[in-house]
Amino acid sequence: MGSAKNKGSAARKARIEEMRRAEQARERRSRILTIAASVVVVAGLVVGGVVLVRSQSDKSDKAKADSDKTTGKFVTGKDGVQTWKGTLARTHVETSVKYLMEPPVGGNHNRAWMNCNGDVYTKELAGENAVHSLEHGAVWVTYTSKASKADVAALAEKVKKTPYTLMSPDEKQKAPIMLSAWGHQRTVTSASDPNVGKFFETYVQGKQTPEPGAACTGGLSE
Repeated sequence: MGSAKNKGSAARKARIEEMRRAEQARERRSRILTIAASVVVVAGLVVGGVVLVRSQSDKSDKAKADSDKTTGKFVTGKDGVQTWKGTLARTHVETSVKYLMEPPVGGNHNRAWMNCNGDVYTKELAGENAVHSLEHGAVWVTYTSKASKADVAALAEKVKKTPYTLMSPDEKQKAPIMLSAWGHQRTVTSASDPNVGKFFETYVQGKQTPEPGAACTGGLSE
């Protein structure tokens, strides 16, 4: 009898131990699943939060850009310089901008400016980048295919010698040669037109500059 009881007791202990191990194994699996689920939930919340913040930021930027529009018109002075009378928007945007004038003399623009340290470009520039250069106090010389090669070459030499200037072709403008600064613009008849020098002297880092002293290097180049 004693032997049978001992065997029964041993078997019972073995079953209890086996059940305990099984229970412990289930608890471990449960903890692992709970931790994994928590990680997934937290990751989802983080990603969702980032997306929400970006979405709200994008909406805020767009709303700001949409509400900050350029209004007004050019008024021509006795000296032949056209001055923008009204509001020139200055919001940084990532989209293209439909300007009210060509070449543009201000308005919403890209965060990146075109290098304007006497830079001469052979291809048309995006207005969104060139306008940022004007904001820094640059004068932008533009020309069409109707401008003589001699005038283009002479203007290029002048630009290369003048910090805070840039030059590029622009087939969309009305006159063969035009000079632009922030809020100001004029046409000239040729590279030897005395108004070229006057415009440079007045508007290169002139009083119209919204951000005087801002860099004309470290931006975009052709």
